[in-house]
Amino acid sequence: MATPLSASQLLRVLRDEGLKVVEHRSWRTHNRNHKGPWGPVHGVMIHHTVTSGTQNSVNLCYDGYASLPGPLCHGVIAKDGSVHLVGNGRANHAGLGDDEVLRAVIDERAPLPADNEANTDGNRHFYGFECVNLGNGSDPWPAAQLEAVERAAAALCRAHDWSDRSVIGHKEWQPGKTDPRGFTMDAMRGRIRQRLGGQPGGPAGPPAPKPPVSYEPFPGAAFFAPGRRSPVITAMGRRLVAEGCGRYEVGPGPEWSEADRRSYAAWQRKLGYTGADADGTPGRASWDRLKVPNV
Repeated sequence: MATPLSASQLLRVLRDEGLKVVEHRSWRTHNRNHKGPWGPVHGVMIHHTVTSGTQNSVNLCYDGYASLPGPLCHGVIAKDGSVHLVGNGRANHAGLGDDEVLRAVIDERAPLPADNEANTDGNRHFYGFECVNLGNGSDPWPAAQLEAVERAAAALCRAHDWSDRSVIGHKEWQPGKTDPRGFTMDAMRGRIRQRLGGQPGGPAGPPAPKPPVSYEPFPGAAFFAPGRRSPVITAMGRRLVAEGCGRYEVGPGPEWSEADRRSYAAWQRKLGYTGADADGTPGRASWDRLKVPNV
């Protein structure tokens, strides 16, 4: 449990971490505190904006829109690595997410459980950074922007004595979300863990040991039947999206659906399968190549 930083404290810790910080309009008093509590804070959440252009994205995150008033985060991380502060206090960025995920963040446990429920107010408990990116899997993430994500998250972890396990992506919190898309949160947490081993504002500490990688074994074709619910299906869908094969309007989620079948068929075709071999039902060979992480 942690008391949220004041505006001055937030600005200081970000600059101490070596970030270029831009103060946007009346960000210090811009919040949604009249709609609910702010704090205790338990972690940092990373998003992508689905927009392009720094000023356009900053204005949107400050103002919001009719159905979702701003601020939509606390800071916007531009492609050049600058951090534009747009709010201080409760912000409309996390929405309702999974209480089991929140408990894992508080306990700093890994791996995170599947986010299959939307029953807990995340706007109360998470700092949020929106990163300027279209989120289409092809919009690039410049090195300066990724380093700024790393530094911003590390700054807040230092301030609250948190580890990298207090940093999550929106897609790990709220069912159906895909952001941030274009890098993995496990890789970003590894970078943050390494940075926390060094001094504020300086280079990262020595490389952290890489955790062993393990993947879900093939559960058998019969597993993928209409109505089947499992976090394995969510993990599979996320891998399909990462491979550019996602055919989801909403999701992926934990229940096997026609969108999952279409997405897996796209993966089979990507591997060179045709006809009945690309019918969207997972087989052992294509499953092993997809490398679905253990859940």
